[in-house]
Amino acid sequence: MADDYFELTLGELLEMSALEPAPGAGSAAAVTIALAASLVAKVARCSGASWADAPGVAAQALELRSRCPALAGDDADAWQKARAALGSRGGDGWELGGLLGRAADLPLAIAETGADVAGLAQLAAERGDGDLRGEAVAAAVLAHAGVRAAAHLVVINLASRADDDRCKRAGQAEQAAAASVARALEAEG
Repeated sequence: MADDYFELTLGELLEMSALEPAPGAGSAAAVTIALAASLVAKVARCSGASWADAPGVAAQALELRSRCPALAGDDADAWQKARAALGSRGGDGWELGGLLGRAADLPLAIAETGADVAGLAQLAAERGDGDLRGEAVAAAVLAHAGVRAAAHLVVINLASRADDDRCKRAGQAEQAAAASVARALEAEG
């Protein structure tokens, strides 16, 4: 399923999200982060004449973006499996625990990827060409939104294990993304 997200049009993705149990919020967060990474890459590519590190930032943004379709597909698959296991009365507790753990691991990976994108967006807002800084700020805000959504899913999926390190890591990713947005907004102003 993960590779299918590379092939979907936006309309197909939106229609599937409205009609199917999955993709859900985790997949939407990953797609949002991918859009943010694309904006960062655009700002960096268009700022190459005045920003020596722009090609490297663009490459990093594109690498992060390339992770998102697989994360979106894997998250949808993990969520469907966990949901099916929760719905069945007879099931192995270990299996269910593993499925719920995977359903938390994927949003965590999405959140951490998004925090990295938000950091690159902040850099683009600080160093990109002036007329493109608004694009970089928008990328930071979008990345933060994706991180916030994914971090929330980690906490929900680990509700019975609030002391799990993944909850802490998700919170740290959200804080890092929020800080990147604040610094990007300062740079633009």
